[in-house]
Amino acid sequence: MTIPPLGDGTPGGAPHAHDARDRGTPRDAMLTDVYGLSHTGLVPTENQDHFVVARMRKIVEVTSTNLDTARLAERMHGGEAWLMAVADGVGGRAGGAEASSRAVETTLEYLGQATGCYHRFDVDEEAKFIEKMEAAVQAAHAALRGEHGDTQWSPATTLTMVMLVAPRAYIVHVGDTRAYYLRGERLLQLTRDQTFGQYLLDSGAMTDAQVADSPMGRTLASAVGSSEVHPAVGLIDLEAGDTLLLCSDGLTKHVANDQVQRLLREATGARAACEALVAAALAGGGSDNISVVVARFGAPPDA
Repeated sequence: MTIPPLGDGTPGGAPHAHDARDRGTPRDAMLTDVYGLSHTGLVPTENQDHFVVARMRKIVEVTSTNLDTARLAERMHGGEAWLMAVADGVGGRAGGAEASSRAVETTLEYLGQATGCYHRFDVDEEAKFIEKMEAAVQAAHAALRGEHGDTQWSPATTLTMVMLVAPRAYIVHVGDTRAYYLRGERLLQLTRDQTFGQYLLDSGAMTDAQVADSPMGRTLASAVGSSEVHPAVGLIDLEAGDTLLLCSDGLTKHVANDQVQRLLREATGARAACEALVAAALAGGGSDNISVVVARFGAPPDA
């Protein structure tokens, strides 16, 4: 995973979405707006993308005491995290929708059982937390392999997820579902596609034009449920005004990075950003399922 240097949609296009505006404690106040949207696209007849946005809390509720309740509430308030994930079922295999759904559900369940990992952790606990995220991907991989066996046509999926523990975002990535980051006017891709084309490009064996023309250009070298799965991990610290984007390749096939950057900057909120991005992908051809999750943090520094 490349980290920059810094200090179920339904057939017919009906979206599944989640919207959250946080008015919580100072620790989570940076996260102000998050939304997710999925569309079948204009060509496919089935949506094989799945996404989730989930608020994850650890809290102790005191029902009766003669202690100072205000001070006790402050001491007992647990950590809060946000999980965002997008999965795209691998085309050309049966069960792509099942694979992406299972991957998202399994990672959510696994991390939901490990919510204590992000409760006021130190450096050692942070390392364990990242291991838990990787383990969640491996759990989804094992579940798919256990159900469908070990063949080249077994259901498989990409998966990119972000766990937000303000102000830090932890990223785990498999396949070519991407994570982007916008600060000011600079849009950076946080993930590197795990495709044979990207590997050939990185090694200097092919040029961009050659990769684009090659049948292997978009072939996945790593996917959850396939014979090879290699989760890549990273982290990034966020500032007020920053935006994160997770998206399936149904967006990036049709919308160039400069247009993504412009739409994210011009949108009045996370929902507007998701709707604008999906509309742009549809206008560009809509040849694949389109899923996007956008998270915007706090107010811009000059607000």
